[in-house]
Amino acid sequence: MIRIVSDSTSDLSPELIKRYEIQMIPLSVVIGDRYLKDGLEVTPEEIYRWSDEHGITPKTCSFSPGEAENVIERAKEAGDDIIFFGISSYMSSSCANFSLAADNLDYRDHVFVVDSQNLSVGIALLILKAAKMIDEGEKTAGEIWLELQKYIPMIRASFVVETPVYLYRGGRCGAVTALAAGALKIKPKIIVRDGKMGVGAKYRGRQDAVIKKYVRDLKPQLMKADTDAVFIVHSGVSGEVLRFVENEILALRRFDRVIITRAGGVISSH
Repeated sequence: MIRIVSDSTSDLSPELIKRYEIQMIPLSVVIGDRYLKDGLEVTPEEIYRWSDEHGITPKTCSFSPGEAENVIERAKEAGDDIIFFGISSYMSSSCANFSLAADNLDYRDHVFVVDSQNLSVGIALLILKAAKMIDEGEKTAGEIWLELQKYIPMIRASFVVETPVYLYRGGRCGAVTALAAGALKIKPKIIVRDGKMGVGAKYRGRQDAVIKKYVRDLKPQLMKADTDAVFIVHSGVSGEVLRFVENEILALRRFDRVIITRAGGVISSH
């Protein structure tokens, strides 16, 4: 049997986790002196509220090799292989810690670590590919891992930041830049490229109008994309805007599945 294990940054919905029997290992959000398990002990709303109250953004940290060992030991006892999916190694030690745990348990030949070079639903898309191949039952875990390496460079993940305030608090932009961007109502598009986050286009105006422009700008890429699935992930938008985005994508009549999910605690913190 092949088990799928993921860190919590993949932002998979409870329905998808249950459907594909995915085991999640939570990262932690550090709020003050508390280490809170992502998806279990803290919500994005609590994170934003704490950030606004204290004027800083929370830090985050990966799970320990020991926590990963608990997961691997159970697979080892059953004689199962594991395909593990983690956030980009440029952003976290998640993949490194899982590999270390497999080495500690002398089970490395049965553990295949996928460094997604991405975050959030960029990881989730890879997990869906793996789940499909497992269901087909024609490939070993190693063969699936090798096949996934072809998809990693093809994954496209991006998002629009509503306010530069949190970027400033997290040290991702200077005070002057944040002040100017706020005054001019500039909303940067953040893209993931080669495992790192960077600024793409810069939009200007109200957030709902910006999101609509952002979605329309993505259409040429979407029309060339793999048709299996596309994700819409958000960290709190109005129902009206969410419906607009979904309807725009459905109107393309291209994707077998349009999946809406919510960004979790670690992704929201960043």
